[in-house]
Amino acid sequence: MRPNAISIAAGTVVAGTLVAGFLTAPAAGAAQAVPGGAAEAKGVKIAAERAEKAGIDWQDCPADWGLEKPIQCGFVTVPVDYAKPNGRTIKIAVDRARSTGTAEERQGSLVYNPGGPGGSGLKFPRKVTTKNPLYAKTSKAYDFVGFDPRGVGRSAPISCVDPQEFVKAPKADPVPDSEADKRAQRKLAKEYADGCAERSGDLLPYLTTPNTARDVDVIRAALGDKKLNYLGVSYGTYLGAVYGTLFPTHVRRLVVDSVVNPARDNIWYKANLEQDIAFEGRFKDWESWVAKYDSVFHIGDTRDKVQQEWEKLRAAAKKQPIGGVVGPAELISFFQSAAYYDSSWLPVADTWKKYRAGDEKALVEAAGPNLSDTAGNIASENGNAVYTAVECADAKWPTSWNKWDRDNTRIHRQAPFMTWSNAWMNLPCATWKGPQYNPVEVTTHKGLPTTLIVQADRDAATPYEGALELHKRFRGSQLIVEKGAGSHGVTGLKNACVNDRVDAYLLTGKVDGKDVTCTPHATPEPPKASAK
Repeated sequence: MRPNAISIAAGTVVAGTLVAGFLTAPAAGAAQAVPGGAAEAKGVKIAAERAEKAGIDWQDCPADWGLEKPIQCGFVTVPVDYAKPNGRTIKIAVDRARSTGTAEERQGSLVYNPGGPGGSGLKFPRKVTTKNPLYAKTSKAYDFVGFDPRGVGRSAPISCVDPQEFVKAPKADPVPDSEADKRAQRKLAKEYADGCAERSGDLLPYLTTPNTARDVDVIRAALGDKKLNYLGVSYGTYLGAVYGTLFPTHVRRLVVDSVVNPARDNIWYKANLEQDIAFEGRFKDWESWVAKYDSVFHIGDTRDKVQQEWEKLRAAAKKQPIGGVVGPAELISFFQSAAYYDSSWLPVADTWKKYRAGDEKALVEAAGPNLSDTAGNIASENGNAVYTAVECADAKWPTSWNKWDRDNTRIHRQAPFMTWSNAWMNLPCATWKGPQYNPVEVTTHKGLPTTLIVQADRDAATPYEGALELHKRFRGSQLIVEKGAGSHGVTGLKNACVNDRVDAYLLTGKVDGKDVTCTPHATPEPPKASAK
């Protein structure tokens, strides 16, 4: 699922979902089901053998990549279509920070995916160069390797709409007042799908999670690693689950954090509906926290009062967009970050407080577009394009508008915060012009080692049930639950109960032998706050 809220040119700002395939797929080298049949299995083997021989021509990173020395950058060549390994190719951008320990301590490369679909992993090696203490032990043992998945950033990027148009605001209120509003959003969603086909149609059939998993195996070979060490967060967990299904004997260590439910009937339509409900609950958690510190924020001393103020803010922005650019859609995108990450609790509440005190600028800068940031806008549009392309291709989506309307109307009644936003974001999949496949049957095949699953039980973007489902499907896996917590991406937070176990697994392969429940990490506390 996408790790950040995102704007869609189709007229609304919506939740990112981390979520995004195919029929039952046996181990690599065996016959695999569509679209991963015997031809693809043979093709990835050929591509990996070539990559192993070629290696990676590591160089200092280009200045405009924003990656300081000693991080190095390079490219790995992969087939566009693994069924045709001698056909058209693209280059996948990779980078690394070398392990900081001795030669005896080094255990290979740790490959990372942050989520999306559409997220770039190129910042991961900066965990080493910035000396992030949570990664101090593992960085002694592993080269930290990031990459841009196919279609993303520096790896044959796709586009569905002009980036400057994509970020323009205010967009239409995602919550429809009438059938005319729904027709307008449906028109925008179809135009977005058409734009993807017009601007990027030659790559769309090949932007799938299984193909990205195959790319990861080619990257593994290019790195010179016989087996993969992998850390995936959010959508990166689904990528890891598909990799583990397709290439079980190629896995050495597999950590998945904040888990997409990999059940075939969940990918991706149902996943987004379930996400809507979970976000509603986590948004309420944040509202309760705001109320707890009413002496700081002065918004409301109960959750219900905070909710009333949110509704007032939303209504006012609908009537007159704040600063001319922040309407309900932009507010949802900004406030949604508080439902994603605890680290956003204070900044979002503080920005709201400033607005209520008369500082409109802070909210406009936080929630509105920045048309002068052309590079950032290109990246934002690209991320949304890849998100859409992968989710639309990974699975078959309903084409009946009546089903979309009925399901989202029902969910909206119990989860009004972002249901319609999410619906409009994903609606291009209903009129998608590229092929739509059947999701992989994620399961354990011979050779798959112990997988470590990490999950907060109140995570909104990837609800807790996803971790339980993968735990059931990957036999012998171990589950660490951060109970009573809901921040997305647990391994990047300070919680010794989690951090020590992740380190132990990556460094030694050892796990507890039974599932573990950890108390939650510390929630934010405003400065000079007096809690109620």
